[in-house]
Amino acid sequence: MLILDGKAAAANLRNKLKKEIAGQLGEVGRKPGLAVILVGQDPASAVYVRNKEKNCHEVGISSFGYRLDSDTSQSDLEDLIQKLNLDPDVDGILLQLPLPGHLDSQKCLELILPEKDVDGFHPENVGRLTLGLPGFRSCTPAGIMTLLQAYDLSVTGKDCVIIGRSNIVGKPLALMLLGSNATVTVCHSRTSDLKGHVLQADFVFAAVGRPGFVTADMVKPGAVVVDVGINRTEDGLVGDCDFEGIREKALAMTPVPGGVGPMTIAQLLSNTVDSWKKRTSQT
Repeated sequence: MLILDGKAAAANLRNKLKKEIAGQLGEVGRKPGLAVILVGQDPASAVYVRNKEKNCHEVGISSFGYRLDSDTSQSDLEDLIQKLNLDPDVDGILLQLPLPGHLDSQKCLELILPEKDVDGFHPENVGRLTLGLPGFRSCTPAGIMTLLQAYDLSVTGKDCVIIGRSNIVGKPLALMLLGSNATVTVCHSRTSDLKGHVLQADFVFAAVGRPGFVTADMVKPGAVVVDVGINRTEDGLVGDCDFEGIREKALAMTPVPGGVGPMTIAQLLSNTVDSWKKRTSQT
């Protein structure tokens, strides 16, 4: 079985971005800038933010960190976003989710200028994805597509099954796969005969947040399995798929950790660099 190494593919993408930045820095006069807002003390979010900041430094992106108390008010958070919208040194704004319960995350996401929405969550960018127009793509599904391309795994004409219909992964991934001429089925908690659907799939994308949810008897021989899940258990981080069981049947599969996760961050950096290039070419 081929292991789809997200760490290696992400490193290749970071090297490409580093060269792009170095090649244009003299002409532009400033580095790309990414503002990262973290509200509260969620441990997983804090880890993700540190990894993003580390990767920014590696490729030459200025990272502006904003760590706010968990009792930050909606108005204060909105004021910060508006300030960053106007900051000429900020090319991308990332609002780390989830937010504390008293904050309206959707309203905050909609406040971010679409041209600085490097997470691809703004309704305008989601709409542009739906219509097949240029715009920022949600980082996890876009990273998955980049990873498949790195291994020359084409979805054109293939049966693809997504398990999970979230706005962050499942829905945008379905649109991206359709854009690449795949036949797409989105399964969810109300799907009848889930196993029957998955058994027909040439590509399986699992994003349900349940450890070991996809088992070997659900996967047909020769399928490509992309495990988007990251679940913390007593045995460490595990995915939504039974890796050891499925590896005997699959053509290719992502590991957890080291598969989709690194590609998500690399795609965020890529989106930030794209914003930087577009914004500086307009000045």
